[in-house]
Amino acid sequence: MTHGKHVYGVVASRRLGRSLGIGPITDNRCNFGCVYCQLGRSDYVPHVRKDYTPIEDILAEFDDALKKAPEFDVVSIVGDGEPTLNTNLGKLIKGIKKRTEKPVVLITNGSLFFDPETREEAAQADIVIPSLDAYDEPSFKRINRPYNGLSFDEHYWGIVDFAKRFEGQLWLEIIFMKGLNDDEEALRSFKKLLKAIRYDKLYLNTPVRPPTESYAQAVDATTMKRIQKALGGIPLDYLSKDDYMSDIEDSVEALKALIKRHPMHQFEIEGFLRHRREDPGKALKALREDDSIEIVSHHNYDVFRLKH
Repeated sequence: MTHGKHVYGVVASRRLGRSLGIGPITDNRCNFGCVYCQLGRSDYVPHVRKDYTPIEDILAEFDDALKKAPEFDVVSIVGDGEPTLNTNLGKLIKGIKKRTEKPVVLITNGSLFFDPETREEAAQADIVIPSLDAYDEPSFKRINRPYNGLSFDEHYWGIVDFAKRFEGQLWLEIIFMKGLNDDEEALRSFKKLLKAIRYDKLYLNTPVRPPTESYAQAVDATTMKRIQKALGGIPLDYLSKDDYMSDIEDSVEALKALIKRHPMHQFEIEGFLRHRREDPGKALKALREDDSIEIVSHHNYDVFRLKH
């Protein structure tokens, strides 16, 4: 596994296969404070794009990762915060495409698609996966909790405008939560909103790891079937099927590098260690005693994530 400040993976994804990740935003900076975020509370920033990271630094790490020749299916731009906040996004996508023929995927909250320049840069990706978790202004403030100055209409119509012009694959995702956006009124509203968006796939998701707010609870299987019947789309499995890999020899350090990017529950950690033919007990004990790791109990199992 590659592990750097900006480039990490390969991580197996339920949607994308083997993904080599690139994070143009570090330190969990985001202009949304989504109640379901598995990374915990973010460093709240305005809807203003900045040169957060020099493009040369990111591409140098990417070059180093390619020298190690990992097998991967896609390059995913996602990271610890909202990637479109980085003004180098367009240059980054171009730089990646000069170095590999693999598809480039942008995973985004779609908040900056009201900006024509952001739309133009994002459109250079092959696959774009924006989120639409709210269906009106009150639900937008309740679920996504945007930094002051962005309305639901700006967010929604930005996605609509981007979809009209985007020539690649647009995979829309909605995170459903019990009592927040899963009732009949919400589904009727989502159905109307979706009619204006040209998308290729619709993913129906629900929190499977401890959310930022304890009340952001997953919907049950019966509710998800009702949602799918109303909206169509593809429900994602409740428990992650990610297959974690690392070329870091020390298993505890390998796990810490993985957890920094993606919280892992105890069964994923045990599976990772068994794949290495190691007894999970020793590494789990070390992680539990590590001051940089936060352990959250969720649906009768422990999830390990990085403290902020």
